[in-house]
Amino acid sequence: MATTETTASGIGPVEGSSGYGVDNPAPLIEAPRKRTKKTPRSTRGNFEMAAWLFMRLSGIVLVVLVIGHLLIQLVLDGGVSKIGFAFVAGRWASPFWQVWDLLMLWLAMLHGANGLRTIINDYAERANTRLWLKGLLYTATVFTILLGTLVIFTFDPNIR
Repeated sequence: MATTETTASGIGPVEGSSGYGVDNPAPLIEAPRKRTKKTPRSTRGNFEMAAWLFMRLSGIVLVVLVIGHLLIQLVLDGGVSKIGFAFVAGRWASPFWQVWDLLMLWLAMLHGANGLRTIINDYAERANTRLWLKGLLYTATVFTILLGTLVIFTFDPNIR
């Protein structure tokens, strides 16, 4: 039975123990996937740090782009009822709005793909499963970015 005393730090003891110390060390927590003899020592290098930094920076830029987009499109331009084919044609006639929407598309897709890549690495246990899931993810990401870019830059308002 655990005691209900609190220590000088104000933190009570862990249930089922009398507290950790020199004579009673905390249990060792093992890594989710242990290295084997086949696992290379340095598999990722600085890529993970760059991906982590990209998530933070792209998140900040995306917040600015998306909130700006919503404020301009929905508040200043009269709301959802004004949005239609002619509205989009008028917007995309300007290179400013093409670049704005292109940045939103690219950053959102790359940000989301990087997050899903991290989830796949964390939760897919078998290397073959990770390979296929990441292959599908990268294919969908590249396809969506290419198709979206093509639509933004080849949009023709005079199409019949």
